[in-house]
Amino acid sequence: MWRVLLLCMCSGLFACSEPAPVEFRNTNIGGVEIGGSLAAFKDHSGHAITLNEFKGKAVVVFFGYTSCPDVCPTTLARLAEAMKILGTDAERVQVLMLTVDPEHDTPEKLAAYMTAFNPSFLGLYGDQAATEAAAKAFRVFVRAETPTGHEHAHAEQEEKAAPVRIDHSTGSYVFDPAGKVRLYVRDDASVDAMVSDLKGLLAGL
Repeated sequence: MWRVLLLCMCSGLFACSEPAPVEFRNTNIGGVEIGGSLAAFKDHSGHAITLNEFKGKAVVVFFGYTSCPDVCPTTLARLAEAMKILGTDAERVQVLMLTVDPEHDTPEKLAAYMTAFNPSFLGLYGDQAATEAAAKAFRVFVRAETPTGHEHAHAEQEEKAAPVRIDHSTGSYVFDPAGKVRLYVRDDASVDAMVSDLKGLLAGL
């Protein structure tokens, strides 16, 4: 009889216990309401996209621009290195950079910039209103520095001149193969940490 009672007690404990939390090396933000479909954007080949079409893949989304002098190229370089380490698993990872400078980042410019890091990387662009709405949905800060004095006079003389520096949030968001946002990756995250977490998401964690 006591064996039956012990078995019941153990079964009750297992039934009431919480599942072990998933361990990631980057910040786990599963369950947070963030992001959107990106339906207002096209990729650098002119193809209208939504996040839904990448179901079955882990998707890395970050905001940047091709004239960024620092964090954007270093982020893309680390992601490119992660793709190399992932090997065949890289076929199930999609990297997207949504430009915060749609006035200057033409599809041709985005294509040349993104594919220089990895042929599969895609640059996304939309109009200014769509860009601002997406930044808000992803809780991304964006601010263009305004030229003053002589710089402003020179900028007025050259329409579509090279943009001034644009300050923006530097982290990336990672969606799992089911299309749910799961991770926030800081711009200084190591390649090893990114590879580890991407493998975990691809394995169904």
